[in-house]
Amino acid sequence: MTDTKKLTVLVVDGGGRGSALVDKYSQSPLVEKIIAVPGNDLMVLTSKKPVEIYPELKTTSVSEIIEICQKEKVDLVDVAQDNAVAVGLVNELNKNNIPTFGPTQQAGQLEWDKSWSRQFMQKYQLPIPEFHVFDNPESGYQFLDSISDRPWFIKASGLAEGKGVIPANNNSEAKDAIAEMSRFGQSGQTYLLEEWLVGEEFSAFAVVDGSDFQIVGFAQDHKRVNNGDQGPNTGGMGCVSNPLIVDQNVITQVKDIFQKTVSGMVTENRSYQGILYLGGMVVGQKVYIIEFNCRWGDPETQVVLPAIKNDLVDICFSVINHTLSSQEIITDSQTRIVVTVASRGYPINYDAVKGKQIFGLEKILNSPKVKLLGAGTQYQNNKFIAHGGRLFYLVASGENIIAARKNVYDELSNISIEGNNLHYRTDIGWRDVARLNNENK
Repeated sequence: MTDTKKLTVLVVDGGGRGSALVDKYSQSPLVEKIIAVPGNDLMVLTSKKPVEIYPELKTTSVSEIIEICQKEKVDLVDVAQDNAVAVGLVNELNKNNIPTFGPTQQAGQLEWDKSWSRQFMQKYQLPIPEFHVFDNPESGYQFLDSISDRPWFIKASGLAEGKGVIPANNNSEAKDAIAEMSRFGQSGQTYLLEEWLVGEEFSAFAVVDGSDFQIVGFAQDHKRVNNGDQGPNTGGMGCVSNPLIVDQNVITQVKDIFQKTVSGMVTENRSYQGILYLGGMVVGQKVYIIEFNCRWGDPETQVVLPAIKNDLVDICFSVINHTLSSQEIITDSQTRIVVTVASRGYPINYDAVKGKQIFGLEKILNSPKVKLLGAGTQYQNNKFIAHGGRLFYLVASGENIIAARKNVYDELSNISIEGNNLHYRTDIGWRDVARLNNENK
């Protein structure tokens, strides 16, 4: 951007990912004001620039978002949330000539339709597990009856807030999981049975301008709610970047996957612009695609984004203008960790925690050791109040995972919710800690 006019940026998201984006945009000398839909209270408290939030709106409130853009003369919209991509918010913003960072509804089908996505990957010879697509329970049951017993993952084809994947140890459990698909409504009407791969997961993030891409970071999420990767899947209980599982062999394969995907989307007339998130698994020495997401991850954004040294505004406009190849995205070499702090009972039932006071956050608002990013925490009458499942995030960095972990857990020990209702994992980054300890033996 060479224009001297100070910009107004609108971020479409309300959780930790949106908070990390607001924080990054607030560091840009090009930005004067940030709007977040729906946003959260901690964005307003922690940002270096003025932030206006619209908590009564949803990320899918298309006409209202366009109205805000026109009224506030918004210069850039960052569509960071999956449901917003799926309803075609980017398409509508483009029709109204509002500069937008994010994929169209057609390109976003890579995420919002898992069956289409798998068939795309198969067509372009990308490395994927065996999969089978069904659109009613009976056909899935019949298939399972016709083959030998084995473990599966059963996946709702549509969006399900990160919770539409059920592991099954055998064909009988797989049938139970198929019956569960109905609770995801339309999203679970079509579902997939996928081979249960055994390996180590990671995620990779690339900025894509339609034809060119640059990888900007890697992370490793911890999806289960309890230590030791136990309990139900969540939207993510914490993350590290860059994980040690990602070596040169993995990077080489990931580059090939991104290249084939970006080229394939051009061939399909669904040119992809925005952030493309590869959920991968290393099995032996081979990388498999678990999924694609068509936006930043949550909580991965909280650790990947701070490593980027470039102005995020410049990156966005290089994508919008198809000039990504003219700039080099530079990242630092710090290790980062984020811990998701949740209400006790998350992700099943945390209603009893809503309205309870959170203590200790005021002491870390300006901590030199950690960055506080908001989600389901409200700020009322100078008090922090629990209002959701994932409440807030603490991010810390260090020369390695052990140093970064110490910073974040030292600060977390000073935070509580009345009635002992705080929940977080104390083992985020455990794989890399084990690797480092083994190296030092």
